[in-house]
Formats: sequence, C-alpha cells, structure tokens
Amino acid sequence: MDSLIDMPFATIDIKDCGITDVPHTNLERSKENERISKDQIKKRKKKQKDYQPNYFLSIPITNKEITRGIKILQNAIIQQDKQLAKAMTSDGSFHITLLVMQLLSEDEVNIGIGALLELKPFIEEILQGKQLILPFQGIDTFGNQVGFVKLAEGDHVNSLLEIAEAAKRTFQEKGILAGENRSFKPHLTFMKLSKAPWLRKKGVKKIDPEFYEKFISHRFGEEMVHRIDLCSMLKKKQSNGYYHCESSVVIGKKPIGLRDLINEALRRERMSLKSKVKQIKELLLKPETQARIRRELFEGRSVNNSNQGNQVDFSTTLT
Repeated sequence: MDSLIDMPFATIDIKDCGITDVPHTNLERSKENERISKDQIKKRKKKQKDYQPNYFLSIPITNKEITRGIKILQNAIIQQDKQLAKAMTSDGSFHITLLVMQLLSEDEVNIGIGALLELKPFIEEILQGKQLILPFQGIDTFGNQVGFVKLAEGDHVNSLLEIAEAAKRTFQEKGILAGENRSFKPHLTFMKLSKAPWLRKKGVKKIDPEFYEKFISHRFGEEMVHRIDLCSMLKKKQSNGYYHCESSVVIGKKPIGLRDLINEALRRERMSLKSKVKQIKELLLKPETQARIRRELFEGRSVNNSNQGNQVDFSTTLT
C-alpha cells in the first residue's frame, strides 16, 4: 500500500479511466484502503518523530599507533586551552560509527543481535576475501563543534559505504528504526564540545582551527578492520573505556583474543537460553497445556484430595 502511494496512478479515480461499470463496493474498498494508508503514514511519521538512537554499530580502533597519535593531538589542544579537556573523547572508546539505531526493549536488542549476525555474510560478499584497511590522515570538524580524524581517500571508502548501506538495510528489514537523515560520512571523533555544555557559558563556542593546525595533514596510521560491535550509547562503559557491547561479528583474518571469543560464546549461549525460556513460558500459559498438567498431576488421587480444589495458577507463578 505504501509503495502504491508513490506511483503516478495512485491518486487517479477509476472513473477517469473510462470505466463506468465498476461496482460501488470496489469504490468503497478503495476509499477505505486510502484511509488506512493515511493512518499508517501518520503512525510512521509519529514513530520517526520520536526516534532517538540509543545503540550503534561500532568499528573499534585498536591500532596503538592511531590511538597514541590522537592522544598527542588531544594533549596539544589541551595545552592551548585546558577547559577543552572535558570535551575530549576518552581513552578506549575511539571508534568509527557505522550505523545508529533505536532499541527500546530487551526483545528489540535481541532482534538487533540477530540482524548483526545476518549482516556478516553481506560484508564478506562485499569484501570478496580482501582485508578492509582504513588509513587515517588529517583533521576536520563538523561545524567547528565536533573534531575528528579524517579517513583518507581510496577504494576502502567505497567498501565501507557499501557495508554501511547493507547494515542499514538489514536492520530496517527487521523493523528496527535505524540510520540518519544526513549521508554517512565515516570519521574518527576525538572531541565534542557537547560533552561539556558549560563551555559555551565560558565563551567557548567553537573549536579554534589554530588548535590543530599542526596536525592538519598528519598521518595517524591504518586500522585493519577485524570486528563490528553492537554497542549501547547509554549503558555503563567497560573497564577499558570501551562501550557496553551486546554482540560482535568477526571480520577478516585477524584473530581476536581468547577473552573476546569466550564473551561472544557466552552472549550467544545467553540468547539461546532466553529464547528457550520464552518458548517454555508461552507453552505453559496455553490452556491445553495447563489442563494436561493438572490432569497428570492429580490423576490417581483420591476423591477427597481432588475435592480440596487444589489448582495451579500458572499465570501468576510464571510472572
């Protein structure tokens, strides 16, 4: 129905096409379908209006050369204005954001984890067995409010854009609100003025380009992409400073640590157990299941015991 609205013939009345013997019921059905379609559009617009991303797909930056270079950059800026220390991205959380999304419940988080797992074969198809290497060089800002290290030009940019588009499509097909209105521009954030709103009251309204002019063409290094994480923006960060991670997929040939493998195995086991518990709960709440259990529990008991009216209230015991 939504796709028909965008077609040029969607608003043409049937009688305009020269057909005069269309049953009245068809016209009524057409009006009803149009009304339903308008209601769906209104609901979708309201849902999009309330859209507040709280999760994102992250490519973690693990190359020590890159993180060391960013720390040198941050310290150089802080030396020129100590107030900006609170605006700096903290250690351990350097990353590339691939996609933002809204997940409002545990069930939606589980759906997001499933979407991430489904994304992996699409990424492998895009890369065709090649390693995705991201070189970082130079500095830029978004409106002098967000400072970031730039991704150098090259074929890797197209691959990353394809992966981002595949991610957006995969998550949206699962019914998840994902993506942004602006076009995807991969970047490595090292500072945000919004992290310290009080700076504006102190007269700091923008990032002065002179603060980073010595790094304007600096080569920070290359990141070999080996993992994509589904992370929370709001949950408490890990002890190493990185975001709370719900799940991950491994990309390329670079092996991850034993701890990462154990954590991923535990996450998958937890998701499997939650799914099984949910299925068992739904099964036990069915009237026919409850009747069968009662029959088997009380079968063979004496008439006096059965007349005591012992009943099992499954709806309360399972909540």
